[in-house]
Amino acid sequence: MSRVSFLLWLAVMVSALYLVRTQYESRALTTEIDRATQEARRLEIENDRLDVDRRAQATPLRVEKLAREQLHMHTITPAITQYAKIGGAAASASDAVEVHP
Repeated sequence: MSRVSFLLWLAVMVSALYLVRTQYESRALTTEIDRATQEARRLEIENDRLDVDRRAQATPLRVEKLAREQLHMHTITPAITQYAKIGGAAASASDAVEVHP
């Protein structure tokens, strides 16, 4: 009977150790899932913020302001129209090309 008791005791101890190991792994995986979920939320919030910043950077008024200040561009007016004539004998006044700077 002592041999059977020893085998049962050994089986209980192995089961208990396996149970402890499984619970530890379960807790570690749950913690990892929580961290990944928090990281996903953080990245989603950052993506939303960057999307709002991108929309703010691309407003027509801001683009026009940058074009005027940094590229020294200005809006087209009829007073700025320039005409270029095509050179050569076949060119006539009707061949004039309208150019807008």
